[in-house]
Amino acid sequence: MKIAILGYGVEGESVYKYYHAKFPDAQFVAYDNNEVAKNPLPVGVEFVGGVSDFKGIDADLAIKTPAIAPWLVEVSGEVTTMTREFMKVCPAPIIGVTGTKGKGTTASLIKSMLDAAGKKTWLVGNIGLGAFDVIDQISPEDIVVYELSSFQLWDLDVSPHVAVVLGIEPEHLDVHRDFEDYLMAKANIAKHQSPGDFVVFNADNDYAKQIADMSTARHIPYQNQTTAHVQDGTFYYGEQKLCSVDVLKLPGMHNQDNACAAIAAVWSWVQDGEAIARGLAAFEGLPHRLKFVREVDNVEYYDDSIATTPGSAIAALAAFDQPKVIIIGGSYKGATYDELAAKLAESSIRKILLIGSEAPKIEEAIKAQGITRYENLGSSVTMVDIVGVAKNAAEPGDVVILSPACASFDMFKSYSDRGDQFIQAVQRL
Repeated sequence: MKIAILGYGVEGESVYKYYHAKFPDAQFVAYDNNEVAKNPLPVGVEFVGGVSDFKGIDADLAIKTPAIAPWLVEVSGEVTTMTREFMKVCPAPIIGVTGTKGKGTTASLIKSMLDAAGKKTWLVGNIGLGAFDVIDQISPEDIVVYELSSFQLWDLDVSPHVAVVLGIEPEHLDVHRDFEDYLMAKANIAKHQSPGDFVVFNADNDYAKQIADMSTARHIPYQNQTTAHVQDGTFYYGEQKLCSVDVLKLPGMHNQDNACAAIAAVWSWVQDGEAIARGLAAFEGLPHRLKFVREVDNVEYYDDSIATTPGSAIAALAAFDQPKVIIIGGSYKGATYDELAAKLAESSIRKILLIGSEAPKIEEAIKAQGITRYENLGSSVTMVDIVGVAKNAAEPGDVVILSPACASFDMFKSYSDRGDQFIQAVQRL
């Protein structure tokens, strides 16, 4: 039997271990864009590097990594993915979480509440463990929380028992063919559900509602008076009072939305307000997600480097009432900035610092709104320079936020590298 591993990174290693255990006598060949394998190859695995597309491959079975577009793959035998295989063989119910932003936070809140209620829970996918790495340890009584990107959902033909659809906005249009391709990939989280399943969706997002309408599962909108919602500073499920929003340690209305999505997702298992409160309180946030860094001269600094879309930067703006110095810009992901510019015009902005290759486009959008309190720093500055300018612009009582609304690859290795450099620069002040 010939098995092809398409894309040999961290997930490729996990794929090899899983399928080698199932088919120890199979012949394995790893194909990758890189000329040389980034990770050590097991004995007996052939490597084919420098692959521009994955067509014309002779194999009985090929397992594709999420980042490879389906239309770049052509194999003589069956093509599958780790996500697809895991969902078909997992013995436990799966809560899948997708959305343009908030997936990691919501998935973590779900796990935290289930943990607080004494449930054995596994967090896998984009944020957690490799799904194949733990499949043999999962029992039918457990619950799996799976964070799902559009790439993992791209060609999925099976959906989780509970599908959570957060807000959707254009993203990854540098990889997807267009927004429709991105949206239809996201839709696979709910498209293949049965009437006994549940689809939890953002009631205020038209695209999330569109995805929910493709599911035959029971519809659970949030925030909604009949399900999870916030009223008078309190989390409710329907008329049942759960706990104060103050137990949530994450700033911003968008995180209250994420908490409502998580409460709705776990409601089949957890309906105890005290357990929900413990779970919400136990989670202190993920790195680079509107995370408090430090206060210097009565100015608070927040790292929101994962904000790679205009919508997530808008959420960061809404999280604070005080005047803001905001750092925006980076590399292209297919977004437009008109709505962000309009929100900036409405917000209490001390100064906007523009960086990166998208800075001229963002500058054009904010100038159209009549905004003059900005400075275009370009792409040649260091993060130390950027933070220095922000410090000089801020006044006591202000907040400085790195919330770029763009990808990071023009100036940094990744969003986490960008955030780490921001944290280091702030710590040096």
